[in-house]
Amino acid sequence: MPELRKDESVWPIAFRLVSEEKQIGRWTTLAWSVEDVCLYDEDKKDDVVQSDDGYLLPLELYRDERTEYRFNLSSQDPHLFFVCEEDNEQLSPLLVTAAQSVASSYMDGDYQVLHIQIPLQVQAWMEAFIGRHGELIECRRKRGGKGKKGRSSGN
Repeated sequence: MPELRKDESVWPIAFRLVSEEKQIGRWTTLAWSVEDVCLYDEDKKDDVVQSDDGYLLPLELYRDERTEYRFNLSSQDPHLFFVCEEDNEQLSPLLVTAAQSVASSYMDGDYQVLHIQIPLQVQAWMEAFIGRHGELIECRRKRGGKGKKGRSSGN
């Protein structure tokens, strides 16, 4: 696994992807889940079990997604999203994100998006990131401008 370090905008997360056969009607399908989540800690980095079926990906926060993070954190059940690519009934993780719109953009095609509840330590770290960089306020420009008249103006 590659060497990743935790800082103010990146937190490496180790995890396993586990499949379980589920019967749906007369069809059998694989249901995937994220298990054995281990948060990177400089003091305990050797405790991260590095097995053949384990993965280590960075959760990276971006300043232009702060509104997304705030929306996620203020929801009743905040989630981390794991974007995975499916190939021959096997999943390979591509990305971990806390932005729901980023995860949903992958839902078309051969991608599967799994999710877990955000661990409390990660929630606090995200809050600190938002606090350091300030809340992102999205401004929408008004259409038109000076001298432009709408349909109802009669002109």
